[in-house]
Amino acid sequence: MHLEKAAPGPAPEGCLTAAIRIPVRIVVLVVVVPVRLVWDAFVLCGTFLGRVLLRPLGRAYDWLHENVLAPVGRAVARTAEALATATWWLVKAVLYRPWLGLWRYVLVPLAVHLIAAPVAWLYRAVLTPVGHGLARASAWLYARLLAPLGRGTALTLWAVLVWPWIALWRYVAVPLASGAYRYVLTPLGHGLAWLGRGAAWLLKGLATGLTWLGKVLVVVPAVFLYRWVLTPVGRVLAVIGREIAAAFAIGWRMAGYISLAVGRALKWLAWNLLGRPVSWFYRSVCTPVGHFVRDAVWRPAKQVAVETGRAVRGALASARETVRRARREAWHALVGGERRPEPVNAPQGQARNLGGAAPRQTVPGMVAEAEISLHKRG
Repeated sequence: MHLEKAAPGPAPEGCLTAAIRIPVRIVVLVVVVPVRLVWDAFVLCGTFLGRVLLRPLGRAYDWLHENVLAPVGRAVARTAEALATATWWLVKAVLYRPWLGLWRYVLVPLAVHLIAAPVAWLYRAVLTPVGHGLARASAWLYARLLAPLGRGTALTLWAVLVWPWIALWRYVAVPLASGAYRYVLTPLGHGLAWLGRGAAWLLKGLATGLTWLGKVLVVVPAVFLYRWVLTPVGRVLAVIGREIAAAFAIGWRMAGYISLAVGRALKWLAWNLLGRPVSWFYRSVCTPVGHFVRDAVWRPAKQVAVETGRAVRGALASARETVRRARREAWHALVGGERRPEPVNAPQGQARNLGGAAPRQTVPGMVAEAEISLHKRG
């Protein structure tokens, strides 16, 4: 017995699905194959363009940015920073520090000693005693005269202006309002409530009738239309859409295989028509000619240029040494003094070391070989 329940198989397909599938796939394949060929051609062109043009341009821009733009930008930034620092220092030295010194060491001491000190003495010696006397006189006047007068005035205003209104509200307005509420507003409110209950019953009946009428005229036809018209049409459209999507997927894959086969055929044809002859021409013609030019022309010309450069450098060094000695002799003839010993140039084939006595040792136990001139290597 199998303990695990077998997985359910795919649902059976109807005759409508089988009848729609094959024509749809044929039409979709005919439509998709050219599109896939054009798409693969564009992809190949984009890859070639990126490899041949865009990547070298990007590397060139990176090199330009690292070796030209970034150093120039850093130099400009440092120059601007130095200019800003110098300008700020100049502004502070010309505009800020003189006014700060004038304020700190001239105006503030003058204001303190000529204005603040006399004003403080006047306040302590004159204004403070006068203020204390005025405060005591004002307190006595308030306690003996103004406070009793204010209390009497307040009582008079209360008795004349406030108390009549309180009495009118308490003994006239409140009884009249209570009687009006009890004998007029309460019966009127009961009548309005009865009328409201009647209107509610009437509106409820109207709502029930309108609900039944809407169900009969709108809901029942809509349910019939959805159940017996829209649902079957939607199922058919769903089957058609699913088959079209599957046909597009399968057609796209088949078009990819066809495009791959066409591309391989074009690659084989291009290789046999162009690549193989060009490769044979490069190996059989260009390579021997290039080796002949390199061995017979380029290397001798390079050797001659190197020897010429060495001879020119030697002649320039001898001329510089001659001019230096002539200048030293002329200076000694004009000024006089002790002659300096001439530096002894080591021979061309001798090793260059300290004192020329022994070769310089670079590693303990190992003796450096004598340097060989480039003229003797050939």
